[in-house]
Amino acid sequence: MAHYAFLNGNNIVTEVIAGVSETKLIKNEDTEYWYGKFRNQVCKRTSYNDNIRKNYAGISYIYDEARNAFISPKPFESWILNKDSCLWESPIPYPRDGGMCYWDENIRGWVSVD
Repeated sequence: MAHYAFLNGNNIVTEVIAGVSETKLIKNEDTEYWYGKFRNQVCKRTSYNDNIRKNYAGISYIYDEARNAFISPKPFESWILNKDSCLWESPIPYPRDGGMCYWDENIRGWVSVD
């Protein structure tokens, strides 16, 4: 079994489905091509273990053609895209003191829950 993401005209994921294995053909056609043609949408395979297209696709993720990667919506305005992993990172690293924190965009920093 493989997973497939359907994209709208802006390369935004509108749906993710489980489908036939990518090693199989459907009516002698590549699975991405067949699903895309069947749904009249661009279709890209995605993977839970991140071994294809960097990250598992989710609804509202963007497919970046240049990086051949799925990128989640930006969680905060101040966060920066890691161009290698295609994951968003805070401008200040998460504290490693063992406590729990949350990001506060107003102060652009981590706030301890304790």
